[in-house]
Amino acid sequence: MFTICLQFSISPCLTFADEGITGTSMKKRTEFKRMIAACKRGRIDMILTKSLSRFARNTVDCLDTVRVLKANGIGVIFEKENINTLTESSEFLITLFSGFAQAESESLSKNVRQGKQFGMKDGIVHFQYKKLLGYRRGENGQPEIVPEEAETVRRIYRRYLEGASEGEIKKELEADNVPTAAGLAGWSHRVVHSILTNEKYIGDALLQKTYVTDCISKKVVKNQGELPMYYIENHHPGIIPKELFQRVQEEMARRTSKRKVMQKTGKTEQGKYSAKYALSELLICGECGTPYKRCTWSRNGKKRIVWRCVSRLEYGTKYCRSSPTLDEGKLHDAIVAALNRYGADRAKVIEDALAIAEIVQSHGSKDGVSLLSLQDRLKALSAEQDALLDKVLANMGNSELNAQLKALAEEKQDILDQMAAHQQDEKQQILQASRQRERDEWLEQQEMKFAEYDDIITRRFVEKITVVNSETVLVKIQDTDVEIEQSLC
Repeated sequence: MFTICLQFSISPCLTFADEGITGTSMKKRTEFKRMIAACKRGRIDMILTKSLSRFARNTVDCLDTVRVLKANGIGVIFEKENINTLTESSEFLITLFSGFAQAESESLSKNVRQGKQFGMKDGIVHFQYKKLLGYRRGENGQPEIVPEEAETVRRIYRRYLEGASEGEIKKELEADNVPTAAGLAGWSHRVVHSILTNEKYIGDALLQKTYVTDCISKKVVKNQGELPMYYIENHHPGIIPKELFQRVQEEMARRTSKRKVMQKTGKTEQGKYSAKYALSELLICGECGTPYKRCTWSRNGKKRIVWRCVSRLEYGTKYCRSSPTLDEGKLHDAIVAALNRYGADRAKVIEDALAIAEIVQSHGSKDGVSLLSLQDRLKALSAEQDALLDKVLANMGNSELNAQLKALAEEKQDILDQMAAHQQDEKQQILQASRQRERDEWLEQQEMKFAEYDDIITRRFVEKITVVNSETVLVKIQDTDVEIEQSLC
């Protein structure tokens, strides 16, 4: 970036100066714009400046400004280039010299950009502490966790996994007068979303997410693969566990993938995520698979809250002939009863969690083949491939050797595919174990006996509720094979 001091004078007592402001754009050059305004009011007859590069380093801005001034009978004299804009040949010279000045800016900008990219390759991470809640610059120059702000970050992640939307989290933070990273009282959806998706909160850093298109427009755009990105792991202390961060990303993707409930083009299969009512996405019609919707019935001045199949509401009996209407009170009681039945056997709950953890610790096994055995086989195949390749190079025309080499390459690719599948399964198992462990720790802190319905508890434990008929629902517990049949009393 250029450091420019641009000075213009009307008289010895009046000076216009923009110090430390880049000359490639007029947006932030307040003194320059004030001088042009004074010219238009007729207060200036002539402008003297040391060089054209101090006037502007953007060819278009330079020519536009000179033409405006010339139209008002005001000339600009550039001492270094010996140019007077009131002469006939001045515009050609201005175009030439301002082009040189712009090219110099672009060259310096390119050098700075390359320097930053080399730093990224070396793992150098620059923190914007004013915009990053939870961190500050430590005494050693490295990121340091701010305990109070870190608790706000954890609160945002916790509330999102409890089912709250970004809008609800925003309102809760504002209601509690929690300040943003900039110290403001007002939050926004964008700020909450940024916190929920920022990998810096797990101690990692993804570099070059955005880039500046050029030094003239200075437009910042999202990097969609135009430039390389660099991921630095364990760069600084994390505020959020990696498993928790991954669960938030999965939940975000799950909510985004949901389609709107009201669709007139055909049968509705999946509903839009609702942070207001947990049952809006959990309660499913057993006949047609469509979500249920909360409705208010009014009769004789009395209101009644019920849940009805969306397909039945939209299309009558065209797709769903016999889905029942469920009273909200009875439905809530049934869910509470099912959860109490599940929590009655505490030992079984803990046993399930231990079984999942054991699978993860053993590195998993798929179709009787462990990841460790696949890794050993890959090493052996690589050694066989290297030895066979030497023979093929010595006898290129041997069809049998070429066939063997092709078979080894195919088997090696198959092993790599299996390993990728194993690693994905292991990742899912780790997340599942994390969710189970969190629920188990929560269970240990209280009696597993619920007296009344709660949306947060339902989201924490229930994966799906299937309406069988007007008297029965099936409650599926998250991350288990347990499905409880519960009557609607």
